[in-house]
Amino acid sequence: MTVAAISLGGCSSFSMDNLNYFKSTPPTVQVQLESTPPGADARTSVGPGCKTPCAVTITPPEGSFTVNYTLPGTQGASVPVQVIRESGGTFSSDTFKVSPNPVFAELRPAGPPPKPPRAKPMHPKRKKPAAPPADAADPAAAAPPPQR
Repeated sequence: MTVAAISLGGCSSFSMDNLNYFKSTPPTVQVQLESTPPGADARTSVGPGCKTPCAVTITPPEGSFTVNYTLPGTQGASVPVQVIRESGGTFSSDTFKVSPNPVFAELRPAGPPPKPPRAKPMHPKRKKPAAPPADAADPAAAAPPPQR
């Protein structure tokens, strides 16, 4: 019994925190962001962003994410990016790739602001001619009956 107590005493220094050594850090992927014209603000839907041309390091999400580009005087752009997971096999971890990489957007100049709708010109209403009284429409009805 004392042998079991002594051997268990050595295990008391083992804690659950030591299990973190077995956890791997999440994989990351570097994504190159480019635009024409350069200097656009590019922001990924998973967080990081920068001013083009540049590169960001992301933890790849499952499936896909988007990169949104903005630059004053241009129309913004949004580019979908697919995350491709490649199995690492039995003895190595999975790897991730993104497509496209580099992520590129061509920003077009913003057009002139839309013109406000034109107001219809104001014309005075034309007066309709007064309709003749019903009696005046039929001259026979308006004339006194002939006398006999």
